[in-house]
Amino acid sequence: MPHTSADQQTEDQQLLDKLRPSRIVLPVLIGLSVVGFMFWRSYKPGDLAPLANAKPIWLFVMVAVLLARDAGYVYRIRYLTQKVLTWRASLDVIMIWEFSSCVLPSAVGGTAVAPVLLHKEGIPLGKSVAYIMATAMLDNLYYVLAVPLVVLIGGDALYPHEALQGGLVATLRIGFIASYVFVTIYALLMLYAIFINPRSVKRLLVRLFSMRGLRRLRGKAYKMGNEMVLASAELRGNGWGYWLRASLSTAFVWTARYLVIGCLISAFIDVTWPEFWLIFGRNLTYKVILLIAITPGGAGIAEGAFPTFFGKFIGTPTMTNFMVLLYRLVTYYLYLVLGAVFLPRWIARIFGPRRPKEVMAS
Repeated sequence: MPHTSADQQTEDQQLLDKLRPSRIVLPVLIGLSVVGFMFWRSYKPGDLAPLANAKPIWLFVMVAVLLARDAGYVYRIRYLTQKVLTWRASLDVIMIWEFSSCVLPSAVGGTAVAPVLLHKEGIPLGKSVAYIMATAMLDNLYYVLAVPLVVLIGGDALYPHEALQGGLVATLRIGFIASYVFVTIYALLMLYAIFINPRSVKRLLVRLFSMRGLRRLRGKAYKMGNEMVLASAELRGNGWGYWLRASLSTAFVWTARYLVIGCLISAFIDVTWPEFWLIFGRNLTYKVILLIAITPGGAGIAEGAFPTFFGKFIGTPTMTNFMVLLYRLVTYYLYLVLGAVFLPRWIARIFGPRRPKEVMAS
């Protein structure tokens, strides 16, 4: 059934409501309040002395990794959409996608907004959903393949024994294993649905969520099943070159994403290569905390959990808190600012030159 004009206006308004700049205020207040409290509780004169010994080469590497990560995201979305998006449109989509991830709860993230962004760029909604499902599948498969590798390298040191009591470490370990099992099952289901038999997966989801206690989610399961059928029809015919390019760019952007903290710490603290790769591995256990965060962009929770996972490699609590602030500046607050820059340009291009004033003022 085709969308009516009223349906289209409602969809547009829902999208713009999710992206309105006023959403920036709450996560900024939460995040900076937590960091401010941590500084107030821990500050001692002289604790920030390592800042005088900053290593410019590592700061340069960190900036290069951040730029490479974003360039990889732009490349991936352009080629996943089979070059329907121009380079400019791809950049706009990624910046607004990142912005939406920062202002929406972590459990929702930018994935809820991304298909509509692609649809507004002229890609049919069915294809838009298919492309976003492909990115989700590839992202999950990266996690599925990376976890055994970092467990092999880091072993039990992936868990912050030095900062948590035994019971809490055990809880974190259970959460990590459970999240890995869930992501693996989800990734394999998507893989099977897209490439082999989407209708059987749809039936499985509907039957599973028809069980007592899960029935309230049956509608969402039915919708996801339909989306998998659509995604399979759109994506199954693409050749090996398409998937190889998509897979390599996914591995590139996620590896770059997990390298940022190690580069940041190395810019101020002497870190051995085994410690550097352990920091990389701890990023995957740190991610478990962010997956369950209910605040926009994990604000407050990401800052509060950071010292637990990475304080061991930094030293004093004050220096650790400075690293928290710097890390969130370059991976979170930066995208709030970039979103505020890219959003009005994108709205003007998609909805007309008068619309940005309405949205920015709301």
